[in-house]
Amino acid sequence: MGVLEGMALIEEAWFSLQKTGAATYALAATVIVLAISWLIGIWKHEQEEKLPPHIPSTIPFLGQAISFGQSPIEFLLAAYEKYGPVFRVAYDVPNPVFLEQKKIFKTGLCIARFREHVHMIEEETVNYFKRWGESGEKNLFVAMSELVILTASRCLHGKEIRAMLDERMAQLYMDLDGGFTAQAWLLPGWLPLPSFRKRDKAHLEVKRIFHQVIKKRRESDQSEDDMLQTILDATYKSHTSSTTSTWLLFFLARHKDIQDRVFEEQKRLCKVGSQWQPLDYDVLKDMQLLDRCLKETLRLRPPIMTMMRMCKAPQKVLGYTIPPGHQVCVSPTTNHRLPDTWKDVDQFRPDRFLDPDVANSEKFAYIPFGAGRHRCIGESFAYVQIKTLVATMLRTYEFHLVDGYFPEVDFTTMIHTPKHPVIRYRPRQDS
Repeated sequence: MGVLEGMALIEEAWFSLQKTGAATYALAATVIVLAISWLIGIWKHEQEEKLPPHIPSTIPFLGQAISFGQSPIEFLLAAYEKYGPVFRVAYDVPNPVFLEQKKIFKTGLCIARFREHVHMIEEETVNYFKRWGESGEKNLFVAMSELVILTASRCLHGKEIRAMLDERMAQLYMDLDGGFTAQAWLLPGWLPLPSFRKRDKAHLEVKRIFHQVIKKRRESDQSEDDMLQTILDATYKSHTSSTTSTWLLFFLARHKDIQDRVFEEQKRLCKVGSQWQPLDYDVLKDMQLLDRCLKETLRLRPPIMTMMRMCKAPQKVLGYTIPPGHQVCVSPTTNHRLPDTWKDVDQFRPDRFLDPDVANSEKFAYIPFGAGRHRCIGESFAYVQIKTLVATMLRTYEFHLVDGYFPEVDFTTMIHTPKHPVIRYRPRQDS
């Protein structure tokens, strides 16, 4: 209710009171005085605080949720063009605890560990693709989901968890991701939706597996040199890599000329005579074209479509005030497609990153892993993991689209998963 509407109701009530008894008159008059004080407070708030523009809707409760769910990026880009960069439509732990947790994880995600991880990821990748044979067509996203879980587990979770992993475990992680939807943001988690039930069942099973391993480790006198041990010693990641690596390979399959250039870069850096040399961290860092391809993939298909936080205290953003209790949503995908920052926004152009300042032309213009204190601490590991996976795969196979089909984005989850991600592969002739 606005101030004018409130004053009109008070005026109407005042005339009605003149027909009542003295006691009722006094009580109601007190209520009216309090109401006027409340409205004055609202008026002062409206004068002092400039709220973001509101996108109207004729649908009760749901508002613009349906439009957003059907085509979220188009919705956000249209809203940006009409209303500007701010418009209306959770931190899990206190900040000091969060910072302590982040410090612990950074200890386990350091360059010294990454140097060990490269060899593990390469070995897992070579072994995994032995089952593919020389040529064929496969669901690339399923394969990358399985492989990312296997390699992440080998590097981060420890040998016990890795020994337990198979395709079933990968499916559990996919079910967890399947519950990360707009419905999970808008609706209560106890609703019996299929994606919610799968998510909760997978969560309990993954928890049970880790509980068994942690319990056995704590009961033994042995200490392992892995991420799990780092967390346990402190007493106190990432499935989205499968999505990014899948999209990267599809972009390379669509742009065969760039795929050939990436392979030539590999030959130059890793091949001595007719022999391929094992990958290592320093060589991986030198793969600058592959690095630019990964960055461009993350621009067009960042792992998370939107990032939400609950506003705990009034926040000033570009002259607007975000009130406490409001959900704040930032969309990396939208930021990465704003025409006033990026050229040819829909084109896969890795060499745009030859300009070191292209991602910094505007603050937060490029945020595939978030920004600020809550920037993903697994970003460096993700780069090592994905570049090792793709480099190893490109040594073995050429990748092609099946009948020219390039996947559409599945917007049913908040992660940019591809629809029908079947890709064609054949042995690389010049390897």
